[in-house]
Amino acid sequence: MLLLMANAGVLGATADAAPDAWRRLVAWMIQSFQAPARGPLPDPPDDTALYEAMRRASQSATASEPGKRR
Repeated sequence: MLLLMANAGVLGATADAAPDAWRRLVAWMIQSFQAPARGPLPDPPDDTALYEAMRRASQSATASEPGKRR
C-alpha cells in the first residue's frame, strides 16, 4: 500500500511535466528490495488508519483537480 501511495504521489506531481518520472521510482523500489534485510521493521499502521489516509488523499486529489467538485 505504501509503495502504491508513493507512486501515486509521483504520478500526481509530475504527470504533466515529466510523465515517465514514475519509472525511476519503481526501479529504485525494486532495487531496494534486492538488499538483505537489516533488522525488524516497526509495526505497520492498522487497516483503519490506512483506509483513513487513503480516503483523505483521495478527497485532497479530487479537490485539487480543476473543474472537480466534492
